[in-house]
Amino acid sequence: MSDLISDGKTKVVWASSIANLAAPTTTELNAGSDFTTRITPDGLKLDPSTADVDTSSLASTFDTKTVGRVGFEVELTFKRGSTAGEDLPYTTLKYGVSGYLVVRRGIDYATAWASGQKCEVYPITCGEPANSSPAANEVMKFASPMMVTSSPQTAATVA
Repeated sequence: MSDLISDGKTKVVWASSIANLAAPTTTELNAGSDFTTRITPDGLKLDPSTADVDTSSLASTFDTKTVGRVGFEVELTFKRGSTAGEDLPYTTLKYGVSGYLVVRRGIDYATAWASGQKCEVYPITCGEPANSSPAANEVMKFASPMMVTSSPQTAATVA
């Protein structure tokens, strides 16, 4: 048995439009902006949370629960760039901008989008970008908080 290593096996694309979240097309994904190389190694934060619902009753002698609403806390940390192309995340992901964050995991980053690949599609509106404090021996960075605006497809299949 071997473990799957995540280094170099994640791709993150910002797309302006996706018609079917469960089946984004290669055309839609290739038309998006590939921000993978601008995200810091620990900069992809897509943390789900599931609320619990109390299902016990007055007659219960044991607390029972079931699953409730799901939510996501999303924040991406980017390296700033010295050219317009390298700084595209900073100039694109401004307050109130909406689009789709698409994440593919477990396939080499350089592999082209292809039908049948699994990915995650999150409808997003961006919050206010936060510039990171300057630090010695570090690149300039900023964090983009993102709000998931409707149900994402966390097990989408590329069409």
